[in-house]
Amino acid sequence: MLLFLFLSHLFYDLTSSPGLRHKCACAGQRPSLPAQLTGAAAKDDGRLWEQRSRTNLLRKMEINVVEAEKRTGKNTVNMQETYTVYLIETRPAETVPEGGTPATPDTLWRRYSEFELLRTYLLISYYMLLICGPNCKFVWHKLSADNLDPDFVERRRGGLENFLLRVASHSVLSNDEIFFHFLTEEKGWRERVLETGFQDKADSRLKSLSAMFRVKNPDKRFTALKHYCDELNTVISQLLRVRARVADRLYGVYKVHGNYGRVFSEWSAIEKEMGDGLQSAGHHMDTYAASIDDILEEEEHYADQLKEYLFYTDAVRSVCRKHELIQYELEMAAQDLTHKKQQKEELATGTVRVFSLKGMTSKLFGQESQEQRESRLAALEQSIQEGEEAVKEKNTECQEFVRTAWEDIERFKEQKDKDLREALISYAIMQISMCKKGIQVWSNAKECFNKM
Repeated sequence: MLLFLFLSHLFYDLTSSPGLRHKCACAGQRPSLPAQLTGAAAKDDGRLWEQRSRTNLLRKMEINVVEAEKRTGKNTVNMQETYTVYLIETRPAETVPEGGTPATPDTLWRRYSEFELLRTYLLISYYMLLICGPNCKFVWHKLSADNLDPDFVERRRGGLENFLLRVASHSVLSNDEIFFHFLTEEKGWRERVLETGFQDKADSRLKSLSAMFRVKNPDKRFTALKHYCDELNTVISQLLRVRARVADRLYGVYKVHGNYGRVFSEWSAIEKEMGDGLQSAGHHMDTYAASIDDILEEEEHYADQLKEYLFYTDAVRSVCRKHELIQYELEMAAQDLTHKKQQKEELATGTVRVFSLKGMTSKLFGQESQEQRESRLAALEQSIQEGEEAVKEKNTECQEFVRTAWEDIERFKEQKDKDLREALISYAIMQISMCKKGIQVWSNAKECFNKM
């Protein structure tokens, strides 16, 4: 009950927080994609956005990660290793007539590292969109974290399938050429994605940190969004830790009921009239104790949905950091343009406003000739024109980034509310069902005692 109240409080915070509701100012505007994207993204322009926003791959194709298989082979350094591959099954999303035969699915195998490579490619190529990685990194500590353990592999399979479905349901990401080849071409995909050169476009962490601390006029909307995600990340992390502690205690309580079963069974052996009733009661207790494994497995399913939004907070913060970097580049371009205009003014008037090396050399060696001055003025004019173009380009890029990012944040907000609402309701139903089963067990035990 304590955990359910905690979840209800979290759901209220998520759906009523002003962090996303108040700050999403660009809803309803139609974004245009930046030109620096790779793969099919490089072919996008404003004319294609309307078409792409109305469709996604999931409407045309069913995608499932149906099974996992353990294999042995040699790695890049020619050493033997054991690894797991996952079977991706795709088929056209067509309505099968009654009595008809569904289309034969296309299948291919992928390693987990290839899923990670796909995510990295999407993250760099579509830096203005929220991209969450496969949700299969965190497990309840009663489960094995060995990547070859069957339970872990099954959890990971579900996380990988959910990742593909998220991408396939996105109006922009699902139309990427590299993603489509990931689903349809088993051989040559890794080489194809590396040929895009997406790794060269990755911003270094040091550069991002420099931009974060040196931006003079950060966008208040992104700042507020980043703070909200920090708080959301903290709340969800605390909630998952509380749930793990509750699961530990619940596991112990259920297993201790097995002692009731053992004691009742032993007691029944020394009784004649009461023996049957005690034996039946012990059987009910044993059944109750054994049911905890299925209960915790179902709980993990709902916890995974919270963990996914724990990863989404990292994706949102990544978009905020990228905006800081773009804003920093814009400010640096504007500052450089201002400096060049000041140089031009000083050269035209012959006055130096601040102490500089140029002012000292003029006093020591005299003024420049008229020809030298005109030549420098012409060079500055050209440099100023280039600077104005650079500022205009950076300003356009920043505006496009903001429009596109807020569009995706609006989509994220709506999806978050829907997913968390469903998860919380399902979790509450599960808790109610669990309590009813406990009541039923003790009611059955009571009937056994009445019959003694």
